Amino acid sequence: MNNHYEVVIVGAGSMGMAAGYYLSKLGIKTLLLDRNNPPHDLGSHHGETRIIRHAYGEGKQYVPLVLRAQQLWEQLQQETGRQLFLPTGVLCAGAPGSTFISEVVRSGQEFSLPLEVLSSEEMRHLWPGLTFPDGFVGCLEKKSGVLFSKHCIQAFRNQGLAHGMNLLPYTKVEKIDISSSGAIIKTATNSYHTDFVLISAGAWSGKMLNRLGMDIPLHPVRKTVSWLKCDQELFESGVFPAFTVDLLNEHYYGFPSINGSGFKVGRHDGGHRVDPDEGISPYGADCNDEGDIRSFLQKYMPLANGPLIKGSTCMYTLTPDGDFIIDQHPEYPHLFIAAGFSGHGFKFSSVVGEIISQVVTKGKSDFDISDFSIRNEQNNY
Repeated sequence: MNNHYEVVIVGAGSMGMAAGYYLSKLGIKTLLLDRNNPPHDLGSHHGETRIIRHAYGEGKQYVPLVLRAQQLWEQLQQETGRQLFLPTGVLCAGAPGSTFISEVVRSGQEFSLPLEVLSSEEMRHLWPGLTFPDGFVGCLEKKSGVLFSKHCIQAFRNQGLAHGMNLLPYTKVEKIDISSSGAIIKTATNSYHTDFVLISAGAWSGKMLNRLGMDIPLHPVRKTVSWLKCDQELFESGVFPAFTVDLLNEHYYGFPSINGSGFKVGRHDGGHRVDPDEGISPYGADCNDEGDIRSFLQKYMPLANGPLIKGSTCMYTLTPDGDFIIDQHPEYPHLFIAAGFSGHGFKFSSVVGEIISQVVTKGKSDFDISDFSIRNEQNNY
């Protein structure tokens, strides 16, 4: 049957495109379906850049995955000959009492990562653009940095297609009929039979899973990011790192000015719940879009608080505890779910793609992914 594939991937964004690449590289007949045409600006992967950091404040269970992800990004960069990673270094900083920073230090020690722990005074000396008050703690990773997210997805797409991957953009999945032996994926114009299904549809994953009778608490939220004019001598990528700052009740992240693009900054926590089918309001529709980051910068990086160059919106898809879902369906092991990446998943998309290829070909992953089970999220709901 011409419409039979070994694997059908529903959602060809960060995780789906990576999985398609690794599967096709192994000779697996794979079809990717996406309602848009990735890379695009209607999901969670746009905005030009993403941070990759290794000592992980969200929990030590992420460290083996992100270290492998780093290797895979560098392999993809070498394979394509296109720059996908910029080693700016990453500074994780926090106010006194930050459990996020405590976990960064703990995970760095456990995995013997090259992590420099810095006082406020040391940070102000290294980066004169910072005005952190006494008591703040910083953790610097010189080997971490920035991924060019759009280029990364395009690289997976190009290389996957070169290996025989099949991609149908602008193709909305209407229904998934799952059985004990496989599944039928129905679109408006066709049906596709498959042995294995991956659902990696970002903000739409929750709706798809609900239609399959799975009550998984996935909540899309609207997020924004801003690019600002800054003092280039203080904040360009040759001298200033990418960063994340935990203020206990607020959490911000940002990027140095890369090739004069401006200082990029966003707020990681918060956000309004949205229905992805109804779209999201444009940047500036909420006074906090710019107001939050202005308040943050004025306190801690005032010379980066210049005129707005541009703003952008995207969506996070949140789980109750902020951990990912990377798991097989409890009744149908040939239905795999990669969803709920909660605003910190892009850096892992390379290794998540590899994990999915391992599950398809070997029945299990080389990595322990038990911390990312569906059951964990249902129990935390």
